[in-house]
Order: sequence, then structure tokens, then C-alpha cells
Amino acid sequence: MGFRENLKDELKYQDMRVKELADKSGVSKRAIDHYLAEKYTEPTAETAVKIASVLNVSVEYLVTGKNPDVPQNIKPEVIEIIKDLNYLSDDDLETLKKLIHRLKSSR
Repeated sequence: MGFRENLKDELKYQDMRVKELADKSGVSKRAIDHYLAEKYTEPTAETAVKIASVLNVSVEYLVTGKNPDVPQNIKPEVIEIIKDLNYLSDDDLETLKKLIHRLKSSR
């Protein structure tokens, strides 16, 4: 997957609209729409950095779909769960942590 697909997936995952990304990044909505179009050119490095910063992902992730901070042996499903954890409250995280420890020790 390339920049277009990864940007589209990340916007969907974060439930962010193109206009919101444009407002927060300073990149025009028209430019972002262009990057998401079937026939597009990739953004400049400076623009990619602005977009990645707002989405809180690396430019490498947007370009390659790979996150350099995540070991390659982690399943994609686990990565999605980890991303979702960022949206939980502290209480929910503590409850989940206890549940995971119980499940681990029951094996």
C-alpha cells in the first residue's frame, strides 16, 4: 500500500474528515483531496510531515504502511488493539490490564 491508501485508512480509523485534517495541518483541503484521488502525486516531504504530525503517525508509516517503532512480528490485529487503547479512560485501561493479567496467568 502507498501513501494514498495509508492516508485514507488512517483518516477512516481516526474518524477524521479531510477538512479537519486540512485545518489542523495547514495543508489545503484541495491538496489532501488530490492525495486521496485515484490519480495523484505524492506530497512533498514537508507536506507529508505536516499530515503525519496531525495524525500522530510517522511519515514512513504513511508512505510504506510500516511503523519503525513496532516490531515486525506483531500481528496487525494486535496493532489495531493497541491503537484503540489510546482512546480508553484510565479506569478502563486499569480494568483491561487486570483482565489481561488474569487471562495470561490462567494459561
